[in-house]
Amino acid sequence: MLYNLFSLVLDTVTGLFAGVLLLRFWMQIVRVRPPQPVAQFTFQLTDWLVKPMRRVIPGVGGFDWASFVGAYLIALLCTAIKVWILLTTLPSAVFLLALISVAQWIIYGWTALLILEVIFSWVNPHAPLAPFVRALNDPLLKPIRQIVPLLGGLDISPMILFLLLQVASKALMYVSGSFGSLLI
Repeated sequence: MLYNLFSLVLDTVTGLFAGVLLLRFWMQIVRVRPPQPVAQFTFQLTDWLVKPMRRVIPGVGGFDWASFVGAYLIALLCTAIKVWILLTTLPSAVFLLALISVAQWIIYGWTALLILEVIFSWVNPHAPLAPFVRALNDPLLKPIRQIVPLLGGLDISPMILFLLLQVASKALMYVSGSFGSLLI
């Protein structure tokens, strides 16, 4: 019981921080400039980790790899703490479990962005954050929109992407189950 509470707090804190690091990485991949409040929050929260890492990990291809590696290191730390407490899996599996955690966080982030875009489209498509969220989702939705036409004027590509993200999440859970499902 106590471990479950500790794990919940640890997963929440590390997941949110790593999520901001991954958002920083994704914003550079998509080449979208965030609104000022989002930029301030993102950079103030992560600069302490990303700036020193940039000295060691250069940006290759125009991507901020220090942000991605930072998210992986956070996942590695979180997973190592849980393995150390439980000792339910081989310590050598920690690196793979951390990579699976990062992949799960990416899926959770994309799912959250997709839900935000759907809410904006229903409530206020002209909200200040709507174009930013739309720009972050566009690389994921564009290939689906090219395959699936509008149905009666309704764009179902977000529903298809949501389903694909859920399938990917379940597949990752299945893979992580072979290494210790208590850790993910």
